[in-house]
Amino acid sequence: MNCKYMRIQGRDNAYRTQYPRGIFAICWRLVNDGIMSPEDEKLFRDIDDWFKENLPEPDPCKNGECVITFFKVGASDEMLEKIAPAVALLDKYGRPYDLVYTNFVGTIVYEDEWQIAVKVEDGKMV
Repeated sequence: MNCKYMRIQGRDNAYRTQYPRGIFAICWRLVNDGIMSPEDEKLFRDIDDWFKENLPEPDPCKNGECVITFFKVGASDEMLEKIAPAVALLDKYGRPYDLVYTNFVGTIVYEDEWQIAVKVEDGKMV
């Protein structure tokens, strides 16, 4: 399989994009709903902090635009290693998710070395 992009997403849609929530949104929901144990919450916050420090936040995300992000498969080994404990948290708390690999993402509105952001309208990449 030679796909360029990968996304870890749940099976329920985000309010804003109407597209399946990404892994960070799923984990934050577990935190905000008081479902994660204190130890797991600390683990997730440490993961989130690492990503905030090491992965640029796309301008469209900062600006509140309707976008979703994908990792670039060829450049994201370290990112995938760092996010693996968050994936384990989804398993632990019984939250279904999918690993989506694709070459077809629609309109890319942001790109850096590790990720892309794609425009979403009415729950579909455009």
